[in-house]
Amino acid sequence: MVSNQKLFSVGTFDFRLQHVLVIGVLILSFSISMLIRSMPMSYETELFEYDPFFNYRATEYVVQNGIQDYLDWNDNKSWHPTGRNISATSQVTLHLTAAILYQIFNFGTSLYTFTILFPLVIGSLTSIAVFALVRTLGGTTAGLFASLLFAFSIPILIRGFVGWFKSEPLGIFFGIIGLYLFVSGIKNNKGKISGLKLTGAGLFLALSLSAWGGAIFFILAIILFLFALPFFKNDKNFLIWITPLFSISFIIFSLMFERTSNAIIFYIGIAIGLSTTFVVLSEIIKNFSSETKQLRNCLGLLVSIIISGIGIASAGAVALPSFRYQNAINPLLLAEDPLTDSVSEHAVTDLQMSFSFLSVFIIFGIIGAWLIFTKKSPLLKNDMKVFSLMISFFAIYLSSAFLRLEVFASVGLFILGGIGLSLLLHEIFKQQNSILKIISSIVIVGLFLIPVTLPEDDSWFIWADFSPTIINGGTGHNSHVSYDWLDAMEWLKQNTPEHSVIASWWDYGYWITTLSDRTTIIDNATLNDLQIKKMAYSFLASPDDSWKILSSDHDVDVASSFSSEFINFIHYQPENYGASVNGMDADYIVIFVVAEKIAAPGLNLSLYSMQPGGDESKKHWFAAISNQNELDFMLPDGMTPTNQFMNSTLGKLIPFTIVTYVDLTTDMIHDNYRPGYIPIYAKELKFSDTENDPFYLVYASPSFYSDIPGQKNMILIYKINQNYQT
Repeated sequence: MVSNQKLFSVGTFDFRLQHVLVIGVLILSFSISMLIRSMPMSYETELFEYDPFFNYRATEYVVQNGIQDYLDWNDNKSWHPTGRNISATSQVTLHLTAAILYQIFNFGTSLYTFTILFPLVIGSLTSIAVFALVRTLGGTTAGLFASLLFAFSIPILIRGFVGWFKSEPLGIFFGIIGLYLFVSGIKNNKGKISGLKLTGAGLFLALSLSAWGGAIFFILAIILFLFALPFFKNDKNFLIWITPLFSISFIIFSLMFERTSNAIIFYIGIAIGLSTTFVVLSEIIKNFSSETKQLRNCLGLLVSIIISGIGIASAGAVALPSFRYQNAINPLLLAEDPLTDSVSEHAVTDLQMSFSFLSVFIIFGIIGAWLIFTKKSPLLKNDMKVFSLMISFFAIYLSSAFLRLEVFASVGLFILGGIGLSLLLHEIFKQQNSILKIISSIVIVGLFLIPVTLPEDDSWFIWADFSPTIINGGTGHNSHVSYDWLDAMEWLKQNTPEHSVIASWWDYGYWITTLSDRTTIIDNATLNDLQIKKMAYSFLASPDDSWKILSSDHDVDVASSFSSEFINFIHYQPENYGASVNGMDADYIVIFVVAEKIAAPGLNLSLYSMQPGGDESKKHWFAAISNQNELDFMLPDGMTPTNQFMNSTLGKLIPFTIVTYVDLTTDMIHDNYRPGYIPIYAKELKFSDTENDPFYLVYASPSFYSDIPGQKNMILIYKINQNYQT
């Protein structure tokens, strides 16, 4: 900061002009974060995406029943018939934190509204935590730049909008606080104060990991840093007690949560134990080694520990994390499970998307890495340099695995960028050339503003221009507004028995359970692969076979309704899945159809084209997940359905039939499919007989009946006919 002019004093503290500037920039960062994150409220004030509805329901359970009942809760309304052990399979810290804060700061709002606003406030407050972290690493100016970079970070923003009541906002908030306490405690030997900071770091990182599985990134970055620490930090005996204190506190606090305790007992606990052991033994070795042999001896110890770790992992003595975590560590791993591939956020990162997300962050990050390597600064101690570089490069490396991990690249780049811009301006303002100072400042401000505003149809602000998912249906038409899902969930709640079991694809499970208070078979938690594969198979099976699978009780063997290929695919063995493949005990089935009603003046026939986002567009995933040939259900264009699909259960549940094919470039039509042509549909309800059909329609959302041209999000609810005779 340039000015150190004293303004007034409070006790022994002198309030100076630089403090006003710091507060002003932090207020600006907080305000920008709030502004961008709140943009979806211009459409509707609802929870975003799918998981937030479950998290709201779980938080509601805490508020209504207390913490102990929540920790003992087996949710029988999800994953029928086994239910779900909530404390072992969900983000406990998120639910408890939100419930506690709601009881203190609700200001008369409903819990639903509070959970909508929760990520908006927590995400914006994180800009302050970012300032504290990067200020510790590289000085006040670096912290302010990093805070501003965080405020504009698109990968972080799109996972922290208003209504995004998921794990990332709170997990990142706690994780950044934990990192700040860790580096602040390690930076200087301040005795008890350092000990308190490292203990606090263990607590906040444990909370972060419980709130968000992705927080394992913060832990792994610290583990890597610990392995490097003895080579450049010589603070006699300080590391011998401070690193075990951090590790022990982190492990103890993590064991408080059922979900994180398994990771601590196995791979994370062993990794942090090995790194801590290395630090302690290295310090002991350095005390008994000559100065010329310290580095060699520590390096020999590191090699032996790495070999031991590889041996432990290779021997299978440690349970490895799930595939998605292994894939993050090793981006070259390829998913062999279509169930994993079908999740859109697991898409592989490409350069175009990375540049769209990060843009000028990349420039600032390169500047930061270069200056940290080449410039000496009294604000940058060696250990803080190494930590900044290690965590940033590790973050960028992890982000190459799949799309949702671009959030880590943002973390790395706002650390490097903040430090880099600080060092760059320091060098510039040492010069006597005023024109250079002005031009440099304009260039930096311009680099900030260009991606925010340009290009007009793909600026960073466009990434925040989303209507809530339950309003647009998750169709990719982000500005579309439809209340069909809300209407359908209300109908389901008011017009079906309380004990009803609802079948649907997993996307809608949380909406059904939370908004209609009905029991579901699968949802986004993906806890039971077999249930998901059975549901995918039942969509594409014949109506008779699907009826047997869906309507039969969960203790009835329906294996004869599955193909032998499917049975082999799920590795059917009695010791794994019991003596049979059982029914699903469903009462209703919900499907989602997205279609564009075509304006056709003069025609008595209503015409439609199918649009992405509905269940029809997921047929290739249903086929892959249930081990069926995708080309049996769609033509080579990857979209047009075959006759086999149209005669499948899902094909018949969709109340449309193909009447012609059209080439949109020439308006030519043909009775049969030709390459480049798309199918045009007309309404045709195929299941309506309450006595003779296996399923019959009991509800169609308002868009199904609308005569206005345009996109229609149609939710259709069928009753499963228990009296049907195959």
